[in-house]
Amino acid sequence: MTKLSCPLCEMDDIAEHETLLECMVCGHEWERELEATEVKDAYGNVLEDGDIVQMIKDKKLTGTSKVLKSGMKSKGIRLHPDSDHPISCKMDGLSIGLKPQFVKKVVKA
Repeated sequence: MTKLSCPLCEMDDIAEHETLLECMVCGHEWERELEATEVKDAYGNVLEDGDIVQMIKDKKLTGTSKVLKSGMKSKGIRLHPDSDHPISCKMDGLSIGLKPQFVKKVVKA
């Protein structure tokens, strides 16, 4: 994590509030930059809502007898970066959650 400093006086005595940062030396306030969490596929490509992904490994679905085969493509995905399974999509008629290390982004031609 980088050390915060005031953009005006460059001092590092910073008070962190919920949505603001405040310099305790000069009193300057500015908005906190929220860290955007990216979801990347197994090859490091950044995924976005609506992308299509393809399985790179066979995976058995827990609690069912179904297997998602390598090469199977999804419908448009939805991302939930803070979740244990950040990719929500439909494959083989099922709504499922996937981990990004088992998929690759399909490039639309």
